[in-house]
Amino acid sequence: MSLLSLKPDPLVGIDISTTAIKLLELSKAGKGYKVESYGIELLPDKVIEDKKIDPDAIETVGNAISAVVKRAKPKSQFAAIAVAGPEVITKEITMDKIPDSDMKELIEEDPATHLGQDIEDIELDFQVIGPNEREPDRVDVLLAACRSETLEAHTTVLEMAKLTAKVIDIERYALERAFVMIAENDPDINEGETIALIEVGATTTIMNVLGDNQNIIYSHEEMFGGKQLIEQIQSIYELTYEEAHLGTRDGGLPESYETDVLESFRDEMAQQISIMVQSYYSQSTYGKLSHILISGGCASIPNIVEQVETKVGGHVSIANPLASMSVASRVSKKALADDAPSLMVACGLALRTFDEY
Repeated sequence: MSLLSLKPDPLVGIDISTTAIKLLELSKAGKGYKVESYGIELLPDKVIEDKKIDPDAIETVGNAISAVVKRAKPKSQFAAIAVAGPEVITKEITMDKIPDSDMKELIEEDPATHLGQDIEDIELDFQVIGPNEREPDRVDVLLAACRSETLEAHTTVLEMAKLTAKVIDIERYALERAFVMIAENDPDINEGETIALIEVGATTTIMNVLGDNQNIIYSHEEMFGGKQLIEQIQSIYELTYEEAHLGTRDGGLPESYETDVLESFRDEMAQQISIMVQSYYSQSTYGKLSHILISGGCASIPNIVEQVETKVGGHVSIANPLASMSVASRVSKKALADDAPSLMVACGLALRTFDEY
């Protein structure tokens, strides 16, 4: 799924998240993939809110992308990025089976009818999914719409880092792409099993469930995230946002951090995951969860798997979309392993290199 589709070129995945810029570049290695470069650059607090780049923050975000590009030194100058949040609308519709050019013309003539609402200054794209189950002579079509100013902000910050946007994806689909790859490559996951991916981000925790058709069949979001941990560290140790954030990554916090802060946050995180799993079972008609994967920055918290297993039971592990990949010699394997759970979207974007887009 793309909102911009130009000629095929090798791509570097750039995930502009709430707290950081995440870069990942992949290449083909035999039948698998190889990590050629990666990097993470932290963003100042409140630069990205509601998945939107504030116009006043464009320079800050552009500088952060430039910094991570300079450090990671990707080979490609072309990028895939993702948009999300209230600025983006996706909708599945059914249309007559006609050539793509005619379909494009029909959609663009009256986008409000197809989207179910009238929105000004938007960019539209679509993808034919396949024949409709009830009407085989018609096709299901996935529409994507995004505000023009959102696309412009994303392409501008890339241009500041001398990168060119070749694909603008939808964050959900980039995440789904990496999720499917984990399911296909994890020897403990069998075909047809129902798997949950719980991403603990900065401000939200999102549970996505992958069904046996390799699509996300259930999603649920709660306001809980790693920013609460950062704020507690700031308050207790009188640190700046940047100091607290870096401290969780490089281990530079006081020895009392484990008992003063981390222990209670870890318990709260496990409890939140337990509540979301219970909510899934109470609301959903889908199957029993065979595996629970934890992703996001908080997935690197020590002993979180054991804590979640105690609360939820079953098979719990840390999501690593790069586990089956080889790694270039210039990339630190240890650093990559630590950061892998937070690279789900970046991985899904980098995989677009191998699509026909």
